[in-house]
Amino acid sequence: MEQQKLNPTLVYVLAILGFLCCCFGGLGFILSGIAFYIAHSKLKNAENHPDQFEQASVKTMNTAKIVALVILIINLMYFIMTIYRISTVGWDEIMRQSQEIMEQWQMQNQ
Repeated sequence: MEQQKLNPTLVYVLAILGFLCCCFGGLGFILSGIAFYIAHSKLKNAENHPDQFEQASVKTMNTAKIVALVILIINLMYFIMTIYRISTVGWDEIMRQSQEIMEQWQMQNQ
């Protein structure tokens, strides 16, 4: 019987997109959470049927799972920080500060 390969490409793509979405208030936890879940379920399947999967691809998928987990933690921390900031400072004040930063940036680039 031919051994199957675990393809971690989807996990890496979702994790990296999740990392890029970290800039949007930590909302990348959705994509990185999906990536972590996919990697975890594939590794669980490989653990239950070790003779059906190549050991090298299992190690690669495990690395992808760790990457997704790290990015998930970063996003969750940023998301919690964003919620805390909105609840303490207020949305209007955050928008006012953002506007000031944009105006200063525009003045510097003229």
